[in-house]
Amino acid sequence: MEFDFWSFTLENFKAAGSIGGYVSISIIGFALISLIAKKRYNRETRHIGPKWTHPIIGSLLGAIPGCGATIVVSSLYKNRKISFGGLFATFISTLGEGSFVLLGASGEAPDVEANFYAYLTITVVGFIAGIVFGYICDIFGYSADFKNNQQNIEKNENTQTQKYTFARIFIEKLGFYSIIIMSIFLAPTSILALWGSEIASISSITDWVTLSLTVTCIIFYCVSRFIHQHLDLCGGDDFKSTTLHAIIDVAMVVTYVFIGLFVANYIIDVLVGEKTFISWMKSSSYYLILIAALIGVMPGCGGLIVVAVTYMGNPEIFPMAALISAAIASSGDGIFPLIADNRKDGLIVSAGGLIVALIVGYIALFLGFN
Repeated sequence: MEFDFWSFTLENFKAAGSIGGYVSISIIGFALISLIAKKRYNRETRHIGPKWTHPIIGSLLGAIPGCGATIVVSSLYKNRKISFGGLFATFISTLGEGSFVLLGASGEAPDVEANFYAYLTITVVGFIAGIVFGYICDIFGYSADFKNNQQNIEKNENTQTQKYTFARIFIEKLGFYSIIIMSIFLAPTSILALWGSEIASISSITDWVTLSLTVTCIIFYCVSRFIHQHLDLCGGDDFKSTTLHAIIDVAMVVTYVFIGLFVANYIIDVLVGEKTFISWMKSSSYYLILIAALIGVMPGCGGLIVVAVTYMGNPEIFPMAALISAAIASSGDGIFPLIADNRKDGLIVSAGGLIVALIVGYIALFLGFN
């Protein structure tokens, strides 16, 4: 049968948009909850409890879906309100935006119960690993020096400008509201998908909306990431800034979900073939754990999302140990402010996370998580 590239691409656009419908609900919801919690925290609390509790607190915060916890803890670490062990525990236990992918539902992930089980398993393993290795870090008494890095940050902030370009208009207006409107439309279908149902009367419209959501998110992500530096657009603590940051996260997740689906499906269906691919994955679990960890350690949530999407599409043959390895290696979006504040500690967290990911991943494989 001749390969139809156009139909193949459209199907992956729709699949990514289906996952994006649920992802948008989750990310925006958690962002607004985090905003309320953050304002409450700033008013009532000035410090986190005794140092011996920091790895536990950090691991608990990291277990919260999304990247918000790693960003908050990076700020706490910068202000010396949490130990390095607490910081490291947060990055070890976080699933970042990959959590929303595992909690989502689409034609690419029909077994919602199995994906939820995978999410819980990875969260528990990451939580325990975060505590253990967080305490190991604090036993060695590592601490940081932010002086030189803070001077660089202030210098960079002084050079930033607020130019109201077309890219900014697209991010704040056209793209922003388009993604919100499509997410609201897809919300009922996304919720019903958790029980394997759909709204049959609007299924054709839903297909077009999911496709449009993916395309809009890709354009939005590319504009915010490569054309306009968006950090100054969503740095506030008000409702609009929080929602805008959430939409940027939604666009990033949907973009990487599409890339993951497209690449994985193209390799499996076209280049390798399903039978050969299944045979390769069954015979190369040790290599898959290494590859998954290396992909997961890439800055941001993109690497983990790609691995999670591959797992969702092939749950019977893709070892959960590899997904665990990628999840532990992933640092989420919180690695960016950490590197900006202290490059040395950011690199240590990433390198240490990779080592821990390999250790835990191979232990998980030995214990039968395959």
